Parts: sequence; C-alpha cells; structure tokens
Amino acid sequence: MKTENKRRRSLLLLERQQLKADIERTRYRIDSVRNHFEQEIDPTLIDCYIYELNAAQLRYQFLLRRFKDLEGVR
Repeated sequence: MKTENKRRRSLLLLERQQLKADIERTRYRIDSVRNHFEQEIDPTLIDCYIYELNAAQLRYQFLLRRFKDLEGVR
C-alpha cells in the first residue's frame, strides 16, 4: 500500500510540474500573440491574432483550473 501511495504522489508531482511548464508556455504565447496583434496593420491578420489570443487565454484558464484541482489531491 505504501509503494502505491508513493507512486501516486510521484505521478501527481510529475503532472503538476508538467502543468506548470504548460502554464508558462501558454503565458509566453499570450504575450507573443498580444505583441504581434499590437504591431499588425493588416485587418485579416488582426482577426487571426484575435482568435489566437482568445484560444491561448482559454487554454491558460483550463490549465490553471486543472492545476488548482490537482493541488487538492494528496
């Protein structure tokens, strides 16, 4: 039983670390898309950046919720 608990805790720790890395990458993506959006003058590309920004923000929210859900698991 102890070995199973240790294994489960190790898997949770690994998943939390992966989520942290995904959250950082997504935050970087949001900043990058926002920069491109602010520099763009072509209306079509502006629309593209708006969709990309919305998608990245939704992903960021999902990852944060998932991370918070895992914090409660022991």
